Amino acid sequence: MGRRWLDGRGTLVVHGERGDVVSVPLEIAASYRARTKGLLGRDSLAGAMLLTPAGSVHTFRMRMPIDVAYLDRRLNVIAVRTMPPGRLGLPRFRSRHVLEAEAGAMAGWGVRAGVRVTVEV
Repeated sequence: MGRRWLDGRGTLVVHGERGDVVSVPLEIAASYRARTKGLLGRDSLAGAMLLTPAGSVHTFRMRMPIDVAYLDRRLNVIAVRTMPPGRLGLPRFRSRHVLEAEAGAMAGWGVRAGVRVTVEV
């Protein structure tokens, strides 16, 4: 696995438990600068953002609540949380990547603990 991504765009593919597949537009934030900026200053996000590598996030100075999914090195979802602005997320054991999206979006895509996702660039 050990893949290194570059900043840019791609597609998040959610592999559902019943064999269904959902494709979501994805922004990839792999550089320190892109990970630090993240969703700061935005009012919305079309799709999701992948922060890599990352084990935790914060929502200080954010304008909207977000869904946060913690992924292990094989892109299995460890946990999903909704975070309001002004919070500090605790680091998750085994988390190597973090997905962010507008609050409520991940449930609609089927992103929950135990689901596997892939990234197409």
